[in-house]
Amino acid sequence: MKEREKSPDKKQNRPAGTTRPVLRRREGFHPVILCGFAAVTLLTLIVCVCIGSVNVPFTDTAQVLWRGLTRQEIPQDITAGSIILSVRLPRVLCVALTGAALSLCGTAVQGLLKNPLADGSTLGVSSGASLGAVLAIAFNITLPHFPFSGTMMMAIGFAFLSFMIIMALAYRLDYSLSTNTIVLIGIIYSMFVNSIMSLVVTFAHDKVKSITFWTMGSLAGSSYRNAAVLGIVLVLGSAVLMWHAQELNAFAIGEDNARHVGVNVRRVRIVVLVTVSALIGVCVSIGGTIGFVGLVTPHIVRMITGPNHRRLLPAVMFGGAVFLMLADLTARVILRPLELPIGVVTSFIGAVLFVYIFYKTRTAAGGA
Repeated sequence: MKEREKSPDKKQNRPAGTTRPVLRRREGFHPVILCGFAAVTLLTLIVCVCIGSVNVPFTDTAQVLWRGLTRQEIPQDITAGSIILSVRLPRVLCVALTGAALSLCGTAVQGLLKNPLADGSTLGVSSGASLGAVLAIAFNITLPHFPFSGTMMMAIGFAFLSFMIIMALAYRLDYSLSTNTIVLIGIIYSMFVNSIMSLVVTFAHDKVKSITFWTMGSLAGSSYRNAAVLGIVLVLGSAVLMWHAQELNAFAIGEDNARHVGVNVRRVRIVVLVTVSALIGVCVSIGGTIGFVGLVTPHIVRMITGPNHRRLLPAVMFGGAVFLMLADLTARVILRPLELPIGVVTSFIGAVLFVYIFYKTRTAAGGA
């Protein structure tokens, strides 16, 4: 009887006010799987650099990349050295980093909101960032004191502004900031922003072509400076989200479970959503609107690593990089020498894959 009386006291003494969840099982990422993902990503990067309007042999590409990395002189018999280092490599790097960032955002939002259809576009952040970039393109908004164009600054600013508007409206309607309220307001906000973008395009007669191509997504003409910005933001954003991996595991089961194990639900939700907004704002400002990357890639990688975010978050960055690099390669070569917008390819491939994944998930659930 005494032992039975003591057990409820232990449950009552659980630290409910702590900000870190009390989760005993802390599985890290298996190094073999990590090395496998990294090797596939590196191989895909080299292949994407090899293939283009002019194909370069694999050995020559690998030699140019190695000599460029070690700052050695490139042999004169390799005529495509300048094309690889000046044009293709910065573009492929930007594509890989963008895919990694968008996939990371999709994974974090899906875990946070416990919704397999959640993505940056679901929150309305992508639409807000696109509106800022479209305004900068249509009205030639530039910021001379910043090292980057006004398009990037406007996209990042509007991404944060959209996040603040969505959270303020959600707070007014629901003090607890429930998942359903945030998703509903995000969808409504996206529809409102899309109508404003259509209005801007109507009056921007001489910029309609460039705006339309940009809204479809394109990383043509990317530079090492763009890659550096994406890399810095991705490192910072992934560090924040990895720090909250255990909390995302708790959110994936349910908000009540997260509160029960000691998670500060409101604080973690705001930190994750701010990080996602920053990542999406930078990606949209550089590559335009690229859909389905953050929606489909987490489902594919989750089949390999499982739902634990300590394993899923690192893996999904490699998976997103590979997915977007292959999509960009398809966009470059399918109608060579013409080039398709990368957003068109990702939307087509992503829609087909998502229907298949959704069907398999529903079939497995029905069989269970």
